[in-house]
Amino acid sequence: MRLTLIAAVSAVALMGGAAQASAAGPLAAAIQATEYSDAQLQAFGTAMTAVRAASPTDGTAPTAEQQAAMASAIQAAGMDITSFNALATAVSTDEVLQARLAVFATPESPAGSVAASVTDAEVAQFAAAMTAVRAAGPAAGQTPTAEQQAAMAAAVSSSGLALDRFNAISGAVSSDERLRARLDLAAAKAD
Repeated sequence: MRLTLIAAVSAVALMGGAAQASAAGPLAAAIQATEYSDAQLQAFGTAMTAVRAASPTDGTAPTAEQQAAMASAIQAAGMDITSFNALATAVSTDEVLQARLAVFATPESPAGSVAASVTDAEVAQFAAAMTAVRAAGPAAGQTPTAEQQAAMAAAVSSSGLALDRFNAISGAVSSDERLRARLDLAAAKAD
């Protein structure tokens, strides 16, 4: 059990760092090919929060007590340690899984808000429109010319969003963490 929990702690360490180039082997490919459900990702997020809380903060190996707490946290989230480790490895190297976890980690958008009413299709349309608007717009801090404004409006229109809906979503993005996480997920999927 000690070795398994050390693997779990190692997986936690991987989560905090950048993706490792050595993870590109056949095992990593097999892990990334696995499709994870929303329920599995939510269970993993719950377990990861508890595992981090039980992990040593000074970089030392976990004590037997901490290992037991981590194992209990993983099991309490409805996962076994092997599945937890596999998902931790996958998340450490997969931007889409990281973005999906980030969505689950954010609070729901307030009911009745613009952000709560944004559909997944609109998220994709908005992300595409923003990419085109940024490309058509002026350099940072400059006022757009009439030609740039027309190009930005055309970019929004070609995304399928009405200009007023684009503006409403744009206004909601700055104040809604969940909507920002959903946009990050759309961007990760597009890459």
